[in-house]
Amino acid sequence: MIIPLPFAFGLPQGSEWFWIVLVIILLFGAKKLPELARSIGRSLGEFSRAKQDFEKEMKSAIDDADKKSDASKTPKA
Repeated sequence: MIIPLPFAFGLPQGSEWFWIVLVIILLFGAKKLPELARSIGRSLGEFSRAKQDFEKEMKSAIDDADKKSDASKTPKA
C-alpha cells in the first residue's frame, strides 16, 4: 500500500504549527497576511461557485437527456 506523502510524516502538531506560522510571517510580512487571507478566501469562494454552477449544468443536462429518452420511448398514438 502506498501512503500519500503528506500523511507519511504525519500532520503538524503542537510546536510545529508555531514554526510554520513564523515562517509564513517572515516570508510575507505581518502587514501582508490579511491581504493574503482575503485573496485566498475570495479564490475559494470563486472556486466553490464555479463548482456549484458546473454541478447545476451537469444535472440539467442529465435531466434533459432523461426527458428526451423518456419521450422517445413513449409510443406515439
